[in-house]
Amino acid sequence: MLNSVIVATMNDTLSLPRQDISFVRSRDGTRIAVASMGHGPVIVRAAHWLGHVSQDVNSPVWRPWLERLTRANRLLRYDLRGCGLSDRSVSRIDFEAWYEDLEAVTAPLQQPFVLLGMSQGAALSITYALRHPERVSKLVLIGGYGRGLLARGGGEPARLEAETLANLMRLGWGVEGSAFSRVFTRLFVPGGTADQVGWWREMERHAASPHIAVRTLAILNEIDVMDAAAQLDLPVLVLHSRGDARIPFDEGRRLAATIRGARLVTLDSSNHVLLAQEPAWDAMWQEIAGFLDDSKAHRPVESATVFADLSPAEREVLSSLAEGLGNAAIATRLGKSEKTVRNQVSIVLAKLGVNSRSEAIVRVLSMKEGQMPRH
Repeated sequence: MLNSVIVATMNDTLSLPRQDISFVRSRDGTRIAVASMGHGPVIVRAAHWLGHVSQDVNSPVWRPWLERLTRANRLLRYDLRGCGLSDRSVSRIDFEAWYEDLEAVTAPLQQPFVLLGMSQGAALSITYALRHPERVSKLVLIGGYGRGLLARGGGEPARLEAETLANLMRLGWGVEGSAFSRVFTRLFVPGGTADQVGWWREMERHAASPHIAVRTLAILNEIDVMDAAAQLDLPVLVLHSRGDARIPFDEGRRLAATIRGARLVTLDSSNHVLLAQEPAWDAMWQEIAGFLDDSKAHRPVESATVFADLSPAEREVLSSLAEGLGNAAIATRLGKSEKTVRNQVSIVLAKLGVNSRSEAIVRVLSMKEGQMPRH
């Protein structure tokens, strides 16, 4: 239940509405800090790390997100257990505990809401939407993944990568100028300004202790909600940066291909967290606004619509691919390099929301006559 004490804060930034911070208790008694801003249909943002509900309003990274999300909606967001204003000293950190925290945050809501999952929040959102289909109207997943690093079948290299990052985190989390801080920031906002990068590094100290950060990372590496994703039956929008260094684009594409009827939008960015100054920023919000507009029908994307999204050059590649040609043969036919063809094939597969060339061929052959892409 919501506590009776409410902490009200007024933001210096005029573009942001009033923020109210309150606390809920999760199933095990852990206090979770919840921030509410704006008015209108509710959007709940599932928690992810490196956030702090009382400080995000002044963040050069998160403030633009808050401004966009509260233009026509009431936004609820909260701090992970062990992080931000939520209880910092916690004995239990695991995926199910995170899920219970999300349940506690949403318990007071009376109407269905949009669930927004960014990064690790995507897995939480998928799990919640499957267990509470009557409560979630739509799902927006940004830079998300259904499989953590160690659940992707990478073997020894993946294990070594996970251990290396964890050890760097133990030594350098929140330490000014540390090698870890530089590497970690680079994974999330490689295109950030000096102000944005500086804030990101500073936030490490405010968001969580090194001990909590390492425990959190261990859970992230083991996440696997792909079976749950395959069972979803609601409108889902998946957005992912093509050059995302933190969560590979292929993981976002795989997630979209697994969720029935999901729409995949590729963002032309290298940032895991999009920044307001980059061209992909406005494109992302146009897609989200269109998806959330209830005046439009949100049905599973038909193949003809997907083919319409292909550029003429991509249609040429797809048409040749449908004939069974390999990259070398397509390159010769179209007068391109094999590298260019390989990249375009990857883009075509992503736009079609399929995992392989064979699946793309099936999609093409299943089209009605007159809808086939032509070159």
